[in-house]
Amino acid sequence: MKHFFSVFLLSACTALFFNTGFSQDNSSYFTVGGEVLRPLKLSIKELAALKISEVEAKDRDGKEHSFKGVMLWTILDSAGVTLGKDLRGENLGKYVLVKASDGYEVVFSLPEIDPDFSEKIILLAHEVDGKPLSASEGPFRLVVPQDKKHARWIRQLNSIQILFSKN
Repeated sequence: MKHFFSVFLLSACTALFFNTGFSQDNSSYFTVGGEVLRPLKLSIKELAALKISEVEAKDRDGKEHSFKGVMLWTILDSAGVTLGKDLRGENLGKYVLVKASDGYEVVFSLPEIDPDFSEKIILLAHEVDGKPLSASEGPFRLVVPQDKKHARWIRQLNSIQILFSKN
């Protein structure tokens, strides 16, 4: 029995280290705040309740992958961010600051995310090729296939803030 427990413990630690099924629990989340009507704190389970999309895109090494997640505009809409016909005037000066757990930050203008303004695809992914993102990439990341460089494909996303440029 002692040997069985040691093997089980070793397997569990290995699974956690290599990001297999153990790491995608509801303790992983990201927040949406700033100029929103409804601040959000979303886990993978809550994200999965939104409209899931799948995007085929090449990673920075040119390898094709299938990413699954939620379009960024859908998440912003859930938070009550001004989009669509209401995105005009001073609201066009809003931007989206996306932060990673290591302090890396990227910026998007609100109109480039809004499907009424742009056909740009910005996916907040939680799976790649049918599996949870690895620990070095996830549990959440952005996929922006139309960007020529992958600099805004932010990994380990933990925060989305909507801000006014005039602040």
